[in-house]
Amino acid sequence: MNRNILDAFGTEPLGRLLRQQAIPASAGILVMSIYGIVDTIFVGLWVGSLGIAAITVVLPITFLIASIGMAIGVGGASIISRGFGEGDDEKAFRTFGNQVGLTLTLGIIFVIGGFLFIDQILSIFGGRGDVQEPAREYFSIVLLGVPFLAWAMMSNNVIRAEGYPKIAMYTILIPAVVNIILDPIFIVWLDMGLAGAAWATTISYIASAVFATWFFIHGKSQMKITRKYLRPDVLIIREISSLGSVTLARQGTISILSIVLNNSLFIYGGEMGLAIYGIIGRLMMFLNFPVLGITQGFIPIVGYNYGAKLMDRVSRIIRISMLSATLIALVIFSLIMIFTPQIVSIFTNDETLIRETIPSLRLAFLATPLIAINLLGSAYFQAIGRARPALILSLLKQGFFLIPLIFLLPLIFGINGIWYSFPIADTAASLITLWYMKKKY
Repeated sequence: MNRNILDAFGTEPLGRLLRQQAIPASAGILVMSIYGIVDTIFVGLWVGSLGIAAITVVLPITFLIASIGMAIGVGGASIISRGFGEGDDEKAFRTFGNQVGLTLTLGIIFVIGGFLFIDQILSIFGGRGDVQEPAREYFSIVLLGVPFLAWAMMSNNVIRAEGYPKIAMYTILIPAVVNIILDPIFIVWLDMGLAGAAWATTISYIASAVFATWFFIHGKSQMKITRKYLRPDVLIIREISSLGSVTLARQGTISILSIVLNNSLFIYGGEMGLAIYGIIGRLMMFLNFPVLGITQGFIPIVGYNYGAKLMDRVSRIIRISMLSATLIALVIFSLIMIFTPQIVSIFTNDETLIRETIPSLRLAFLATPLIAINLLGSAYFQAIGRARPALILSLLKQGFFLIPLIFLLPLIFGINGIWYSFPIADTAASLITLWYMKKKY
């Protein structure tokens, strides 16, 4: 094990460490977001607004299944980081072995379930009316790649916990780049339409999983896939499940939110409402990439220093990360408000869709300067192994505020009530998180 890389978490200047961890994570999220935007642009221009609506319905379903890998990865990475900080490398190796078994078993089970109940699932997530058939076409293909996506998500977190943020970045960059290359080939040149977009996505997931597997088998990783460490360990599985449940619950809540949101959009705005959110949803991930990158880079630094009992460094990295992410979010907010028409026009040449999306986008992003508070607060408790506060804070926005607001506000304001819900939920979640963090520290 290269202890120099790991020990740097406890000795290097925190600002430099955060940049080393956050920049590759941000770059990976950025490229993945660009792929999502490119995918939406190609579908919007060559398939139409129904294609965007179909992707809007399907993506939360596939990510819910794939989030099993993400949850196992995040939960296990927290144990691995603290294990390295405590000098217990053996525990880190056993944790990875159990992550491998859990990811493969659960990923395959949920994909089989997805195929068996494909029509019922699509209907629940808002795939009705004219959207139903294109959503089914897209989902039946993308579902094949979901186990590979789950493996890549699990691997990404483990690789970052080992101290290789650039390699972790590549696991995200590879599917994004592959998809960007394949989209014009399949959608335009081969005239495969929505099916082409689905195959491009599936192949990109497979490419990412292959790269991660190569790193574990032939790369610098010490997390080798051996029979010794694949043996199930009940205590480790329980801890992975406890910490990973935060991520899984968050993604599960996001999926419930998608059900509520897609059905509300269909009721109050029809296919046009789904298409509007198709653009807004992609932009939320794309424009917030630096804040999400700081959050990902923050986790292994906190986990290692907490495990090593370097509490002063833990406190300082919280302050540095919170300030940096909030300033970046403020810049993002300014750009959105100033260049909204130009941003929306990139996605579609449908004048009605452009006109309807501009005010909706501005409303949805009103509380952007506050989002770092809730993200980092939840990530902190997850990094130190405190599952309960991490779970509560992570569910504040979507579970406690956004879902009820999406039920209630459209009754008063129509479809605009949906867009009002986002800044209200962001503000409430951030204020509660800030109060809780100040109370604890």
